[in-house]
Parts: sequence; C-alpha cells; structure tokens
Amino acid sequence: MPGPYVVPVHGDAELPKEVDVVVIGGGIIGTSTTLELAERGLRVALCEKGGIGQEQSSRNWGWVRISRRDPREVPLMAEALRIWSTLDKRTGRDTGYKRAGIIFTCADDKQYADHERWNRNLEGYQLESRMISGAEFKNLFPGAQMDLKGALFTAADGRAEPQRAAPAIAEAARDKGASILTECAVRGIETAGGRISGVITERGPIACKAVVLAGGAWSSLFAGMFGLDLPQLKVMNSVLRTKPLEGGPEQAIWASGFALRKRQDGGYTIASGHENIVDIVPSSFRYAGKFLPALKKEWRSLNFRVSGRFFDEARIPNRWAMDEASPFEYCRVLDPKPSTKLSNAALANLKKAFPVFEKAEIAQRWAGYIDVTPDAVPVIDAIDSIPGFHIATGFSGHGFGIGPAAGRLMADIVTGKPPVVDRKNFRFSRFHDGSKIELISGF
Repeated sequence: MPGPYVVPVHGDAELPKEVDVVVIGGGIIGTSTTLELAERGLRVALCEKGGIGQEQSSRNWGWVRISRRDPREVPLMAEALRIWSTLDKRTGRDTGYKRAGIIFTCADDKQYADHERWNRNLEGYQLESRMISGAEFKNLFPGAQMDLKGALFTAADGRAEPQRAAPAIAEAARDKGASILTECAVRGIETAGGRISGVITERGPIACKAVVLAGGAWSSLFAGMFGLDLPQLKVMNSVLRTKPLEGGPEQAIWASGFALRKRQDGGYTIASGHENIVDIVPSSFRYAGKFLPALKKEWRSLNFRVSGRFFDEARIPNRWAMDEASPFEYCRVLDPKPSTKLSNAALANLKKAFPVFEKAEIAQRWAGYIDVTPDAVPVIDAIDSIPGFHIATGFSGHGFGIGPAAGRLMADIVTGKPPVVDRKNFRFSRFHDGSKIELISGF
C-alpha cells in the first residue's frame, strides 16, 4: 500500500532565472523556511525532487510537542508552539492544528521520577505541563485498563495533520511570491569567487546568492558532493491509521507499547512508542563511530536488519555530473514498506490498554525514513566553508512539530537577523570540532 494521501501542490510551470534564495526540499522545514523568507520580501524558489511533503513530513505521527524533547530544542519548540497557534490564520489554510495535550505514561517510580525531572526544563516558559497520578489518569480515561504510577501531562502540546501542513505552508509561501517547483531536483550548487552563485536543477539553472539545504534523509548525500561530511543515518518507523472511531482519547498518548494521536477525520494514527527499524547500509559503517554513543543508549529500541536497502544505497553514486540525471531524479519519493509486525503489536497493546479500540478498523499503513544525527539534534546553520550555503536537516523524528520555528531560525540566519533562539546547539561544526556529542534524555 502506498504512502499517505497528501494534499496535492501543483508546481509552477516556469523556472525563475534568478532569485535571492533557493531552498532545496519541500518538507515541513523547507516550506517553513520558504514562507519566512518570502514574508520578509526575498525572492525565493523552493525546489522539490518529488511532491511537497511526500516523505517524512507527511508520514510522522502528527504530534506538536514540547514535552520530552531534548532540552537543547526546548527554546525553539516554545517558539514553534506560538507559531502553530496562528498558522492557520497566517496561511489562510487548514493545517489541522489543535491544542489537545499529550500524555507520556509512567509505569513505575523510576519512569515517574525521570519524567518529573524532565519537566523542570519547562520552568519559566509559562506552559501548562504537570505530573499526574495514576488515579488522575484513570479519572481522565475511565475505560483504560492501565495500572500506572502516573504520567506527564502537557496540556500546551497539540497535534496537526502531516498530510495538510507542509502543503498549506507551501501555498502560503507562493501567495507571498515564492516559486514552488515540484519534480525539480537540484543537481548541485555553483559558486563564484568562493560564494554561492546559483544552483543547477534538472530543468535548468537558477542564479541566487544563498541556498538552504532542507533535504531530510537525502541531505548527507547532497552535502557530500561538495566536500561536507554530514553524519546522518535513517531510521524507519511504521504507522497505521484507523477509520473514524468514537470513544477514544482526545489527547495523544505515549506508552512503552504504543503511541496514538486522534486525527481530524475521527480516526487514529497508531505506531510503536518504542521500536524502530534500522537498515544496515554502507553509511552505517562510515558513521558507526559517531553514532556509537547513541547506539549504546538506545539499542533496545532499534531493530537492526540486513535488507535490500543495503544494495540500493550501495548503488547510489556519491558524485555525478551536473548535465546528467542525479540520484534524486531516480527516486522521487522514499516510500518504504511498513512493518506489519510492529504496527500490529502496537495496535494489540493499545487494545489491551483501551478496549474501545477492539472496534478499530485499519484503513491504511505506511512507513517513513527519519533522518537522524548522532546526538538527535538538528543542524540549522550557515556553512563557513561555502559562504551562502546553509543546512537545516537531521531533525531526528522531532521535525514536524518544531518545523515552523526551525524555518524562522533558518530565515534569521540567512538574512543576518538576530536569531529567534541561540543557535549554538544546532551548529554544523559540532561534529568536527572536538565537541562532545551527547544524546540527552528525550524522545
């Protein structure tokens, strides 16, 4: 079964000859960056090799959360919550955003203490987030069959529709004058005097002064073409959605055996709250050393496998001529086959916890590749070695909710405006300057 249905965005027919900024990648990060730049009066072209929001930006859980994030992301996510609250009005379109709350359950005293300790990261943000007891959880969900110590309940968190959000933001950017170019892969960049002077797309050149690479799981391959070593691997998460179901939770819930989010259509998005699949590929060996600390901490949640993906990636060239088709033109959309085993297990666990889901009917399944960095924190930075080149990638499964604020920060960097938050935690150089690469507790 193919990936989720995404609200279609029809690309512009004409390729602009010159713009101020070219954004590579039409996911939530690329579209948000494009909107921010266009609203500031810059001429922007967004180039997407496939369709807007077709990869992980439409395949994620749809959570808009500050809870249980890496503390280094909290200031940026606080900004994202503010942006989401006005995004429908700003874009003139429906993103499905709703502030409904997210709950992380605690099965025992250790989990409760861990979540309670994490919640101190929100002190000073004036966001509604608190620990609740097991009894309070039962009062909230009287039909639940879960014996819990308690839970972290962040009422400030919300949800949105991944299949709607990036398209809505892209169309809003076009309203502000941006060019939206679909099925228009960027083959490479051009420089003059050591600075960015343009890009070469499959449809021809575009002159520009700045480029933003927001290519998700493809970013490392693109960056490597120009001598940039961006440590990035892929993790696959499988999802199922149900048909509309009455009587289920309004809040999104994470538990060790499942994660769920109510959808705008009344159905639910359901996935494993703990397990993901990692295909062993050539880059696994290349970046093994950098990812070793993360592996030691998270190995229980990772299912490693050898599959045809190894040979698929081994055949992808890491160098190509600008006048020939690039790897991005041979794979317009990453659409991996979902793990029925993992999604079925999640649904079975959910049925035990919430018997109302015994009536759930599966409408669709899909999977998506999450682009991860060694510390699970994104790169949002200007690249000193190529003036005018910028990277916004590696959001490690946290990108959907934080996307609008990441776009604002990236636009600040491109335009030289004081950044909306301190950008030091997102610098590219941390992977090469001897900085300690640390995976901090979060999800």
